[in-house]
Formats: sequence, structure tokens, C-alpha cells
Amino acid sequence: EVKLVETGGGLVQAGGSLRLSCAASGFTFDDYAIGWFRQAPGKEREGVSCISSSDGSTYYADSVKGRFTISRDNAKNTVTLQMGWLRPEDTAVYYCHPSRTTAWGRGTQVTVSS
Repeated sequence: EVKLVETGGGLVQAGGSLRLSCAASGFTFDDYAIGWFRQAPGKEREGVSCISSSDGSTYYADSVKGRFTISRDNAKNTVTLQMGWLRPEDTAVYYCHPSRTTAWGRGTQVTVSS
């Protein structure tokens, strides 16, 4: 029932920016904190950022703090990850994930060239 569609990935030069979006359906969107995760080839999936259901509280992994910004639009059931000052080590497939669920989308590929 839960559907998550991540978009916005692409190829970008180091130092550039990308905006990722997650469109969600099949659940009460504003009841859930939503996280962004990423997984690079041969590495474990790691949490990148998370935003609370409604009060605007955010979390960022140390590796992206100061470079990425998470936001959400509960009226549109979307979560956005604005990524700036991108580095090659940011290269990964990025996924959105509602907290306390097992739901994942197919992800969107972000590739940062050096």
C-alpha cells in the first residue's frame, strides 16, 4: 500500500547541488517522521537526514551537516533533500523512509564526479 518515489538524482560535479524529492502515498503522511538514507556500492545503508512529522525538527548526519537541508510539505505528501557542496563521497543511491515502517522506494542515483 505504501508507495515512495524518489526523484531528482543525477550526475553533478563536485561542489554542485541537487534537490531530491520523495513523493509518498498510501499512509497518513503527516503522522510520520521521514528520513533520507543512502547506500553506496559495497557499503551499508546509512541515515543521512530526518524530519519530524509536523514540528519541523530535523536531524543530519555529521557527514552532511551544513551542506544538506531537509524539508517537507505535508499538504503535498513530499519530502525534499536539498544537497549542496556535493562531494564524491556523497555518491550513492538515496532513499526516503518513513520512520517505524519497513517501506522503501527504489531510490534515486546521485553521482558526484571529482
